[in-house]
Amino acid sequence: MTSTFASAYSSALRAAFEAAGHQNYPPGALYVVATPIGNLADITLRALHVLGLADTIACEDTRHTQALLRAYGIDKSSAQLLAVHQHNEAEAAQTVIDRLRQGQRVAYASDAGTPAISDPGARLVAAVRLASLPVVPLPGASSVTAALSVAGIADDGAQHGAFVFVGFLSSKATERATAVEALRGEARAVVLLEAPHRIEALASALAALGTRALTIGRELTKQFEEITTLSAEGFPAWLSQDANRLRGEFVLVLHPAPTEAHSGPDTRVLKLLLEQLPLKTAVKLAADITGEPRNALYELALGLKEV
Repeated sequence: MTSTFASAYSSALRAAFEAAGHQNYPPGALYVVATPIGNLADITLRALHVLGLADTIACEDTRHTQALLRAYGIDKSSAQLLAVHQHNEAEAAQTVIDRLRQGQRVAYASDAGTPAISDPGARLVAAVRLASLPVVPLPGASSVTAALSVAGIADDGAQHGAFVFVGFLSSKATERATAVEALRGEARAVVLLEAPHRIEALASALAALGTRALTIGRELTKQFEEITTLSAEGFPAWLSQDANRLRGEFVLVLHPAPTEAHSGPDTRVLKLLLEQLPLKTAVKLAADITGEPRNALYELALGLKEV
């Protein structure tokens, strides 16, 4: 690291203490810390403060986290770092609980992004909560929310901006194709993750969705970040246009299935009821039968009465 960067992060540590130091960080608590997904500048001041304050830092990869800490000028000994990854999470959780009961502050950081979101951490958090010990979230970088924020799905028929986080689909072709077919009619946005060595297989599976809109985020926040929106059927061709597009981590946002245009209230039921019943009664029954808004049916009934 250059002296300029070292000086900048030293200033950031001071700023972190000033901004976050006044809060209470009780001992005996697990702090779930989000870390950058690629760009070191995406760390939060609160995360810097807690990482510096922690007695133990549990992490997916101790070497990766140690390099991250050094980049920010945070000095931790190897004894203060504890490996907690997908292969030992259940066992390592007990070590974390023991340290928490000793009054230590333990921070948990995965290699990138927010822990427990398609990363290790969920089992650790569950075990700590089961032991009736406090867990404190420190929000920050997330590839999921980063991709959604640039997908522009507000007018795509999504149910009030709702989305489904699916993560990685099966590596088996048949199961992957079945999962994609199940998404065909999904009225919410769907967030998928994929590694570079499997992206072509996923692109081929998603192509079955035809003209469905798909936002592709490759290497988000990094130097060669690439973001584009195209049809699902055009994804394989887009990948083949540049060999570099097969590199890096992918976050995909499958846009909601388009909703059919609504032609307005069905007049048939309302007409039949108006022939036998008073206007207000007919409108009420028509609303109950069709599910149409009563106000819209009332306006329609007034027009029909005038004809």
